[in-house]
Amino acid sequence: MSAKSQGATDKRYALIPRVLIFPVNETGQILLLEGAQDKKIWAGYWNGLGGHVEQGESVLCAAHRELLEESGLVAEKLIFCGQVLVDTAQSPGIVFFVFKAKRLQAELRASVEGRLAWHSLQSALKLNLVEDLYTLLPLVMRQRTSGRPFWGHYHYDDEGQLVMSFTS
Repeated sequence: MSAKSQGATDKRYALIPRVLIFPVNETGQILLLEGAQDKKIWAGYWNGLGGHVEQGESVLCAAHRELLEESGLVAEKLIFCGQVLVDTAQSPGIVFFVFKAKRLQAELRASVEGRLAWHSLQSALKLNLVEDLYTLLPLVMRQRTSGRPFWGHYHYDDEGQLVMSFTS
C-alpha cells in the first residue's frame, strides 16, 4: 500500500499527535511539571509531562522519550489511560494519548521545561493546573492496567471556553 493510497490530502482534517504522561511513584504521588515562565504554552501552570510525537516515532516511543527528556526517569510500565481529540475549529486539530508511568527507575533530574514536584491527587487538584487536568487527573489515577481506556473530545464554545466530554 502506498502512502498516496492512505488518502492523506490537505483537504482532509489533520491532527497533531501528542503524548501526556503522569508518572506515579510507589506511594501513589503524581509527578507534575510547573511550566517555565518562558514556555510558549501553559507557562506557570502545572501539567503532566509530554509533547509531540516526532515523525517516524510510535506513540509509545514518544511517551518513553518525553518522560526521559523532561524528568530523567524511565518507566518499566506505561499504562495507556485514554485518548483525547481536541477540535480546534481549524485544521490541524490535536490528538493526545494519555499514559500513567509506573515502576519508575533512574534519578529525577531538573527540566528546562519547568519545575518538577511530586503531589498527592488531593494536593494536585488545589494547584494552578492546566484547565482540563481537574477532570483528567482523577480519570488517570483510577485507570488500571486491565481497565478500559477513556475517550475524550474537547472543543471550544462561542465564548472560547473549553468544553470536555468523555466516554469509556
